[in-house]
Amino acid sequence: MHICFLTPEYPHPYTKPSGGIGTSIRNLAYTICAQSEHRVKILVTGQDKDEKLEELGIEIYKMRNITYFRGLSWLMTRMKIQWIINSWVKAGEVDVVECADWGGLSAFIRFDCPAVIRLHGTDTFFCHLENRPVKWFNRYLEQQALQSANTILAVSDFVGRYTQRLFNLRKGYCVVHNGLDIADFQPKEDSSPNEAFTILYFGTLIRKKGVLELPHIFNEVCRKVPNATFKLVGKDAADALSGNKSTWAMMQQHFTPEAMQRTEYLGPVPYADIRQHISEASICVFPSYAECWPMSWMEAMAMRKAIVASNIGWAIEMIEDGKEGYLVNPSNHLLYAQKIVKLLFNKDCRENFGKNARVKVEDAFSADQIAKNTLKHYQMVLNGRT
Repeated sequence: MHICFLTPEYPHPYTKPSGGIGTSIRNLAYTICAQSEHRVKILVTGQDKDEKLEELGIEIYKMRNITYFRGLSWLMTRMKIQWIINSWVKAGEVDVVECADWGGLSAFIRFDCPAVIRLHGTDTFFCHLENRPVKWFNRYLEQQALQSANTILAVSDFVGRYTQRLFNLRKGYCVVHNGLDIADFQPKEDSSPNEAFTILYFGTLIRKKGVLELPHIFNEVCRKVPNATFKLVGKDAADALSGNKSTWAMMQQHFTPEAMQRTEYLGPVPYADIRQHISEASICVFPSYAECWPMSWMEAMAMRKAIVASNIGWAIEMIEDGKEGYLVNPSNHLLYAQKIVKLLFNKDCRENFGKNARVKVEDAFSADQIAKNTLKHYQMVLNGRT
């Protein structure tokens, strides 16, 4: 089978910065290519130039968007995408194309092969979760893309149901979670000494991930655990709601002086270094308000780390409260801090949560299992059974 992924992001040294969508596509593509009978192409839009790359058997095509037709650049860019992919179809190099949903990238494109959309979370989806207005044109493009797809996959039941409701879709969807190459995230024994508790957050510093709650939460933790430290890893982002150019600057205003002294912000680090930071942490915290199926949570779970996360939507599909971690509404700072303190002072509980988390990732979220489910769905689409 020949598969093409159409995406606005993909992690590679010669592409623009990428987030969770790109990471999940890369994990899936690597696993599919490991099965020699399948071939994968990645078409990454919004790049600095047109360029072909190759990595571990995957053909990566950087595509520069067309920007010189004022008011029609979005349409001309889609015509370029259509020409590229359909030329591959004609040459027998693509049987099925999977499109990311963000921004309606596949809207008004007529593919000469079946098209699958995977719901990682549209702009409309995230705007509604964050109570922000969505640009009408973004919503329009996303609506058109979803309606024209042959079939829809969703990385969680939460994003599938929510998207159906937001767009009044009559189409069904199939849940296929994001997968993780668990061999890349092997756990190490918890070597953190009792006198050095480290709480880790890794991910973009942005409002939707609940990071503005973290200073208030850590302030409470500091009052109970005088030897606790807090480490943050990830790129800073502007805040769309306030217009502030730095979410990290906003966060710093809410730490107490003592908590600020015990907080370390490292900024973005190479993806390969994330494993070391997870390994050194006592627990990981993810107070998100808006996600679909976060890769960071699975990475921490695979490395056998106890987690305190939000209790919203997708979270209950990934973590069972009190078994693999604790789920708390991030706005309840005191309760969230209490769960962190409980884990810091109870090593047996931390280890049990971590072991349970690793087992769940191995059984349900491994890249091998997700790839098999995805390929099965592709074959059904090709056979006209969806």
